[in-house]
Amino acid sequence: MLEQSFTKVYMKFKLHFYQKAFEKLKEREASLTAVETFCMEIIYALGNPTVAEFSKAANISSPNATYKINNLVAKGYVKRVRSEEDKRESHLVVTEKYHEYYNMSNRYMHEVMERMESRFTKEELAVVNRVLEVMSEELMPEVELKR
Repeated sequence: MLEQSFTKVYMKFKLHFYQKAFEKLKEREASLTAVETFCMEIIYALGNPTVAEFSKAANISSPNATYKINNLVAKGYVKRVRSEEDKRESHLVVTEKYHEYYNMSNRYMHEVMERMESRFTKEELAVVNRVLEVMSEELMPEVELKR
């Protein structure tokens, strides 16, 4: 039952994002392919990764990662910033253009959180928050975020 409920919520967030993405396609504003969208989500989640970190997280070869990153740079969704520590490395930084694209789902998540705050008590919200923290910090060790 818990798994079904969680899956339903997760699917609704994804479906909302896809609906908004397709709206942008109709308006000819979106220029990311599905694979590029996944790449951008990985880069954003990792928080300014190097090409090697992105390649490892996406489980793709370094040349393939470089190819995908070059396309994203050309489209203006990501930029390379030379590392201060190691001048041979560059970090991938998402641009404002991507933040605008990403905010399609972020605004909806914020809206749902506001609805939760008006629906549940502070104590109930504290329990939900604790469950989410434990899930993130303890129950999902395979996925590491810098954020």
